[in-house]
Amino acid sequence: MAQSVGIKDVARAAGVSVGTVSNVINRPDTVASETRARVLSAIDRLGYVRSESARQLRAGRSRIMGLLVLDMGNPFFVDVARGAERAARDAGLGVMVCNSAQDAGEEAEYLSLFAEQRVRGVLLTPADATGRNIDAFRRHRIPFVLVDRVADGAAECSVSVDDVAGGALAVRHLVDAGHRSIAYVSGPPGLTQVRDRRTGALQALAEAGLGPEHLRELPTDRLDVAAGRDAGARLLGLADRPTAVFCANVLLALGVLQAMYAAGVNVPDDIALVGYDDIEFAAAAAVPLTSVRQPAVTMGALAADLLLEETSTGAVAERHRHRRVVLQPELVVRRSSLPGR
Repeated sequence: MAQSVGIKDVARAAGVSVGTVSNVINRPDTVASETRARVLSAIDRLGYVRSESARQLRAGRSRIMGLLVLDMGNPFFVDVARGAERAARDAGLGVMVCNSAQDAGEEAEYLSLFAEQRVRGVLLTPADATGRNIDAFRRHRIPFVLVDRVADGAAECSVSVDDVAGGALAVRHLVDAGHRSIAYVSGPPGLTQVRDRRTGALQALAEAGLGPEHLRELPTDRLDVAAGRDAGARLLGLADRPTAVFCANVLLALGVLQAMYAAGVNVPDDIALVGYDDIEFAAAAAVPLTSVRQPAVTMGALAADLLLEETSTGAVAERHRHRRVVLQPELVVRRSSLPGR
């Protein structure tokens, strides 16, 4: 496993002593401006981050694993965290859980915190669609595993669900029930999961001989209940209102359900509704929601196991190979998409 950049590396790169680097970090006014600039340049070039626990721990051997998720208000990510925490606890580690709130700036700050604390490794569901935050974090050479996202290259592991298959399951179910005009309440278009679920929906339509015009997309800024209510209001205002709705997650579906209920529109008799994630609230809704189920707890546990393997020592670490684990979703059918039952 690669070692993180240390103060000795900075000193060597800048051609100064370790004491001088320490002074630049802690007492910069005691160092000549030219020397200080040279040291700061080396720090930036090498990606050095001061470790608060460096005196006690070798870099990368912390007993803490970082977990950064998109939204801790979403029970799906709570279940992911449960799985990761269980696997980490079995290995004698703790988990530092952080919430990016779907904000790239928040994500960057937490990744910097993980680097400063020299965590053992990080489980990450990215919020930054550009990938810049991940590229910056790689400089610290702290292992990480992508969760609910497929790794683009071979530089890290990932654990995800086949969201294309999940989107196809949802819309195939609606098409089989006779629907030919379907709305997709999609969430932020920058999220890979949102795009993949749309791709699956279009595939299911194509299988039935239906073109993309049969899917009416209603994007939202967030993946929460309030965004679902807003999308539901927009849906109600359409002159050619679709007969079914597929939502990118259950929270959006709950919001749409609330909007329909407030307007006196019956689900499922007037409009069918399918969500995604199948969190506990799906079955407990006023109209139990049909939903695509993801094995969230399993996803978190598998991601933690991969990270533990990568950050182990000896033969276990030597056997580690970066892998992309893709789990399969399943459709759980309930009242919201079954009129007349």
